[in-house]
Amino acid sequence: MSMLNIYEAKTQLSKLVDQLEREEEREIVIARNGRPAARLLKWVPPRPEKRIGVAKGQFQIPADIDLCNDEVASLFGLGSK
Repeated sequence: MSMLNIYEAKTQLSKLVDQLEREEEREIVIARNGRPAARLLKWVPPRPEKRIGVAKGQFQIPADIDLCNDEVASLFGLGSK
């Protein structure tokens, strides 16, 4: 981890980004008046999460969704209404 003041970071930004991309540095701390103010990190794209709709096209919804209510209720031990 390197720490630079804002002026140094501003004048060397391209070099700092290159160091992060080549993984020569893991993070670079930018200081203002000798105190840490910000961190510069290599961009890591977020991993895609599983989303609703992953089963799209894998089953068909019946025309009358309430047709099997009694069967579903019995599967949950609720009996028929």
